[in-house]
Amino acid sequence: MSSKDHRKREGTFILKGFIPAGDQPKAIKSLVDGLQKGIKRQTLLGATGTGKTFTIANVIEKIQKPTLVIAHNKTLAAQLAQEFRTFFPDAAVHYFVSYYDYYQPEAYMPVTDTYIEKDAQINEEIDRLRHASTQALLTRKDVIIVASVSCIYGLGSPVDYERENIRLSVGDSVSKVGLMQKFVGIYYERTNADLSPGTFRALGNRIDIMPISETIMLQLEIAGGKISHMQVVDPVSMKLLKEVESYFIFPAKHFISDVPTRERAVKTIEQELKEQLAYFDKEGKILEAERLKRRTRYDIAMIKEVGFCQGIENYSRHLSGKKEGVAPDTLLEYFPHNEKGEPEFLTVIDESHVTLPQLHGMYAGDQSRKKTLVEYGFRLPSAKDNRPLRYEEFEQRVSDVVYVSATPGDYERKESEQIIEQIIRPTGLLDPVLDVRRVSASGNYKGQVTDFIGEVVKDVKSGGRVLVTTLTKKMAENLAEYLKEQGVKAEYVHSDIKTMERITILTKFRRGEFDCLVGVNLLREGLDLPEVTLIGILDADKEGFLRSETSLIQTIGRAARNSKGRVILYADVMTGSMDRAINETNRRRKIQEDYNKEHNITPTTIEKNIKDITEELQSTHAKAVNAELEIDKKLFAKNPDKLIKLKEKAMKEAVKILDFETAAILRDEIEVLQEKLRTTQ
Repeated sequence: MSSKDHRKREGTFILKGFIPAGDQPKAIKSLVDGLQKGIKRQTLLGATGTGKTFTIANVIEKIQKPTLVIAHNKTLAAQLAQEFRTFFPDAAVHYFVSYYDYYQPEAYMPVTDTYIEKDAQINEEIDRLRHASTQALLTRKDVIIVASVSCIYGLGSPVDYERENIRLSVGDSVSKVGLMQKFVGIYYERTNADLSPGTFRALGNRIDIMPISETIMLQLEIAGGKISHMQVVDPVSMKLLKEVESYFIFPAKHFISDVPTRERAVKTIEQELKEQLAYFDKEGKILEAERLKRRTRYDIAMIKEVGFCQGIENYSRHLSGKKEGVAPDTLLEYFPHNEKGEPEFLTVIDESHVTLPQLHGMYAGDQSRKKTLVEYGFRLPSAKDNRPLRYEEFEQRVSDVVYVSATPGDYERKESEQIIEQIIRPTGLLDPVLDVRRVSASGNYKGQVTDFIGEVVKDVKSGGRVLVTTLTKKMAENLAEYLKEQGVKAEYVHSDIKTMERITILTKFRRGEFDCLVGVNLLREGLDLPEVTLIGILDADKEGFLRSETSLIQTIGRAARNSKGRVILYADVMTGSMDRAINETNRRRKIQEDYNKEHNITPTTIEKNIKDITEELQSTHAKAVNAELEIDKKLFAKNPDKLIKLKEKAMKEAVKILDFETAAILRDEIEVLQEKLRTTQ
């Protein structure tokens, strides 16, 4: 926070049940020493399979600072959060990503005179997790937040958010009506139906409320003008979980303000509207002026009446009292700061070669869209201050940073005061053997595809699996079809394949239901397939994003989890990217070979249970279906609402452990049950 931060936080990071090995002890010591010496930028250059996340976990335990881990997509963020929860079962490890299942930003296209209204579907469970993140940061020290680039977008003032919380204690003097008014004042909604996060209901002298960050229910009994009793209850089974003496209820929205703040904001919004209308009148923009006047006056009326309006984030500058151009408050402001306002937390940027370009590029894209909306009268100019941070603003708001990547980019190398290599794998596995072969057919050589098919047959006979990367989606589809015609069991994956189907394909591949998987760019970061013995990189000499040094090293790394791993690069020309990738892979292989000889280690293929995410999903799904079939005969006919509640509870539990695929299956089952219920009524 920019102001002094005197919040009292408690909690200690305690790493459970794991011992560093390979290059990890050296990397941990170097990173910790660097932080203690005041080095602000470091890079952990960790080869695939060396345990980079575990190394970071050890660093966190030793420095005992709240930590922000930024990942480049939601799936990777979920995986990292699960890993850190395994390492720190008693700490507060939370997941902070965009809460939209679907998001179409407000936009205007002048060429076709098309206005696109903001359209979004908020995932309530992810919104709950976002609130859990900010509340943990305000109350605990042992906090790890794994976030996407959503963390650099405006979030609302942490000072207002913390100030407006309600502390409830047994014995407090309250009135039932007064307490309900307080809940409404921090954006909780009253309901007579079942509770969801951010709602409450009144039953006689009792008030039930579900905190925005929880899936439990707090019951308050009021007697004699005081809170006589409080208990936490499971909202489905109504089972008592625990008695409590005090409880904090945080606001249901991050953008929150008191009445004086809203009154001040309304005045400044009205003043800005007056100035912008005068500008449009001067420019002869009658349509734009009318459009802006109608929309803004409606929003002002809503803010006056209910303290909130659709798109209130566009007035964040007025509500916060910040000056024009000043950066918005973001998740970063919720982390602890010292009395001088300096950040006191660790930032880890995972897969930095991908994440950093995202952080650099968010601001420009957002401003381009907002500029058009302002120019044509859809928004006041101050809406441009509802934005992500510029990269330089992000840099100013973090202190100690560790970039993590197997292939750090030029930026990380330039900024880091030290680069720590983590090359040696505890398993002793070597980087794969590389082989460069011609693309073009000539003489007795029949070309890359024919040659590759011969290699596929060899590996499949010995029980291996094969990956092959192409340059386009169409090429991937055509190659998979051609391989099938030649007797090779093959399938393809690319970005047009839905997530669940993609996971199913990968699981079938691991089980050996087919032998060769063809892809484009999805065969790089984060793909863990230890059965793979061969990777073919077609057209490796076609310089570009998919055949850059970084991409080649990442793709090659997919074969580093099997002791028989090898990679064939098909090329007629040795490009600079190929040369550097080959040299770096061979360098890493040599380091591991020397270590293995010195310590008498025999490389061991990683054995990962093929009961993978999909099988777990299928298992969960099968259990759910079987349970439904049994319960349908009894419970659905007797009490369908209870069955739906049980499903909803299971869905929320799945989200709580970041198992979004299972949650999606349960969500679909709930929709089927609700439809069945409607047709039977």
